[in-house]
Amino acid sequence: MPSVTFLLMRKLILINLILFFTVYLAGQEKDLTTKGDTLFPPSLAEVVITANRFNSIGIETPEAIRALETKSVQKFQLRSAPEALQLTPGVFVQKTNHGGGSPFIRGLTGNQTLLLMDGIRLSNSTMRYGPNQYFNTIDIFSIGKMEILRGSGSVQYGSDALGGTIQAFTSSPDFSDEKKFGSTLLTRIGTGGMEQSLRGGVSYTSKNATIHGGLTWRNFGDLAGGDTTGIQSPSGYNELDQDFKARFRISPKSEVTAVYQNVSQRDIPIYHKVVLEDYAINRTDPQKRQLAYLRLNQVIGKGIFESANLTASWQKTGEGRDMQKNGSDLLRTEFDRVRTLGFSAEGLLSSGDYWTGNVGLEVYNDHVKSSRTDKDLLSGQETAKRGLYPDGSLMTSLAAFTVQTIDLEKWNFTAGARFNTYIIKVDDEESGTTKLNPGALVGNLAVMRKLNPHSNLFVSVNTGFRAPNIDDLGTLGIVDFRYETPNFNLKPESSIQYQAGHKYQGKKLRGEIFLYKIDMYNLIVRKRIEDQFIEGYPLYQKENSERAYIQGVETAWDYSISRSLSVYSSLTWTYGQNISKDEPLRRIPPLFGQLSVDYRFREAWINLQWLAAGKQGRLAQGDKDDNRIPDGGTPGWNLLNLNTGYAWKLFKADVSLKNIFNKDYRYHGSGINGLGRSLFITLAVNI
Repeated sequence: MPSVTFLLMRKLILINLILFFTVYLAGQEKDLTTKGDTLFPPSLAEVVITANRFNSIGIETPEAIRALETKSVQKFQLRSAPEALQLTPGVFVQKTNHGGGSPFIRGLTGNQTLLLMDGIRLSNSTMRYGPNQYFNTIDIFSIGKMEILRGSGSVQYGSDALGGTIQAFTSSPDFSDEKKFGSTLLTRIGTGGMEQSLRGGVSYTSKNATIHGGLTWRNFGDLAGGDTTGIQSPSGYNELDQDFKARFRISPKSEVTAVYQNVSQRDIPIYHKVVLEDYAINRTDPQKRQLAYLRLNQVIGKGIFESANLTASWQKTGEGRDMQKNGSDLLRTEFDRVRTLGFSAEGLLSSGDYWTGNVGLEVYNDHVKSSRTDKDLLSGQETAKRGLYPDGSLMTSLAAFTVQTIDLEKWNFTAGARFNTYIIKVDDEESGTTKLNPGALVGNLAVMRKLNPHSNLFVSVNTGFRAPNIDDLGTLGIVDFRYETPNFNLKPESSIQYQAGHKYQGKKLRGEIFLYKIDMYNLIVRKRIEDQFIEGYPLYQKENSERAYIQGVETAWDYSISRSLSVYSSLTWTYGQNISKDEPLRRIPPLFGQLSVDYRFREAWINLQWLAAGKQGRLAQGDKDDNRIPDGGTPGWNLLNLNTGYAWKLFKADVSLKNIFNKDYRYHGSGINGLGRSLFITLAVNI
């Protein structure tokens, strides 16, 4: 008999099809309207930035892009920035551990998905292939909005956007005619000690200045799974964050923005390593990220020159790792630090209401420090050894880019191009000096046909690339019973993505559907050099030698039954194939989706949310060898969450009952099971 999960997934598919075909019965809707306050992803009529690097209306943008306001995240009481992405269509979030969260966009993650903060790259030269934890170094309480651009970003932002681009935007109050002071105090608790969070913020606004600062303290206890899992120990950790943002009008046409962020997470266990791989200690300690930047926005308003902005940024990430096997007296401590300097200059061009574009230059420089210490716990003796990466490695990116849009009455044309070149230098005591100068030229083209004021169709072609980075070159010498040597001719990985999409924005029904295919070339993989040995170890070398493709369908629909009652549904299907190996591509998410019903009455609201994922039994050999994936694949699952809240004057309260039926479940490829039945309460006061 079919499983319960299969039957529920079939119903979810049917619901999306019904909403899709409802579009063609809604021809009487003549006006494009913007939806009011909602728990769901904002209206397609919202202004988005990530798609072009300049403001554009979502429904008029020929890209698969969604924006997510953090007020919705807080009402659903989603714990972290990665988990918040579960609210958006097309994004699947893998969790190696409770302190991680790696978003998959169109089947890709890690260094094949680009992460940004306020237009500045969070992705750096040590971001590794496969799932990682770096998007969790964003304090969810400090940002006002996130945008998810699926299938694009290389032209706009450079390397790593093969699957897409995720951008977080810091929050700040608007300018005001009168001087105003404000403050916010928020606390959240979860049952079983799973969360204790406290957030305080202060702000000042005037005609020419806005200043905002915040402090977040968080303590996460061990995560409790569903009915047969119980407490997953060790998995909890601590976090302390600070953020500051100031904007100053220095003239009627000039504005300066200054931002500082500091995120520090301590003692983050890698749960599956301890439980499945015989480790007494395996943890990340610490995980840190600091970001500071200055930005000048200048209105020009002469001829075709609308405005310009200059941004200078400084960023430092630090990652420590402690490892000790059961029965061993050796404690290994590794620490990697990456300092990134960035600068960009960009001009916005426009001619009337029809043509908008930009031109810009961008520079990033990474300096990598890496160390390792082995300590004998019996004698106390410490021995310094080579770190994970060659100490002192450098990677510099130089780029020029442009995106141009022509918007006519019935048609919209968008095209862009980027030239990127790199200077990579790696000095290693084992293999000497490695120097690479890869480059890439990429472009995109999209054509949109406006069917009417609230509906359109588009097709697009996007080319993408990922330059070889320090992580690709970092494992030099003897590693895991092999000897790796660099390839001085490594080229960027590249992709071509073909996409067709339909967007609809009516009075009651809003939605979208996308079909896409990504062809990927020159994938960087390790290859053994037959009959070659160094120091008795078999010789391996990285090379661009594999091809693959990913194809899929994404759809999401939001229907307002009345002013009080709304329904939201989304569904994503992804299929990946490694052509070179003639097997499935690794870590491809299963069919997944959600259905939410939202009811509002006066100052209160209530929401019932159903999340579901099908079984993923289509596995690569690497998946079969992964101890995080059960034999035969990851089982399908479905779960129900109940969310409610009340707002009264300056006070707000939100309550969430997670996983009502206490089901066991795991996102495919994760190293820890999802949350069992639990209650979370958030109280906030805004003065």
